[in-house]
Amino acid sequence: MTNTTQKNEFTVTCGKPVVLIAMGVSGSGKTTMANALADALNFTCLDADDFHSEENKAHMASGQPLTDEMRLPWVKAIRRYLEELSRQGKHCIIAFSGLRKEHRNLLRIDHSDVRFLFLNGNKDMIHARMQSRSEHFMPTSLLDSQFDTLECPLSEPDVISLDISPDIDDILMNALKTLIELGTLGRAP
Repeated sequence: MTNTTQKNEFTVTCGKPVVLIAMGVSGSGKTTMANALADALNFTCLDADDFHSEENKAHMASGQPLTDEMRLPWVKAIRRYLEELSRQGKHCIIAFSGLRKEHRNLLRIDHSDVRFLFLNGNKDMIHARMQSRSEHFMPTSLLDSQFDTLECPLSEPDVISLDISPDIDDILMNALKTLIELGTLGRAP
């Protein structure tokens, strides 16, 4: 990846801590996007997978999707962490599936500018991406369950839809442009 942005090129203009959530089904590029944004903005970067219990990871690795009962403690742990960062005035970006609206609502924390970046792509493209990656606990056999679980976020006002067809630099620039238009970010003087 050739990141065309420079650190300190952007500034937070909304007056409160920013929480950006790169969301979508497994294989949509959440971690790649979160890392690119964190690098461009000098934000703390998190991966929601790091908050999963070993039991959850083993369950998924065995080819079984998580139940809502298994997901809820995971999402609550992420919320607590984001709230703490927010209290400290720290900006962050997290790669998080956000498949259920209930889970997205849990991460809409008070006193922060929360924006969901929905990495939107078709199943065939994402399946091909998942087949090409290695050392990830999520098997391609669970992709159908990811799409089945996804409650489309496009009607939610804090969701930015990003087409994942272009390369990461273009997706990153589209995200930054939209965040500037929404007043979350500005260009540094």
